[in-house]
Amino acid sequence: MDSAKMFKAMAAISTFKSNHPKFFSFVDTVFKPGIPEGTVIELTVTKPGEESITTNIKVSESDLALFESLKGGFN
Repeated sequence: MDSAKMFKAMAAISTFKSNHPKFFSFVDTVFKPGIPEGTVIELTVTKPGEESITTNIKVSESDLALFESLKGGFN
């Protein structure tokens, strides 16, 4: 990634953090102590004027490797 794109991405993340401070606190609280295999992570999206859509995943061993690689990526 070139430096201009990196700075733009960093600014966008900073703005997101400013707009949604509870999100990163939540992610930190849930993921920092670790997620054991078998944990269910559920996500619900509700668009204005539409019904909610929900999905979930049951964390597998390969998911844990991905989470570990992402750890600290939003600091």
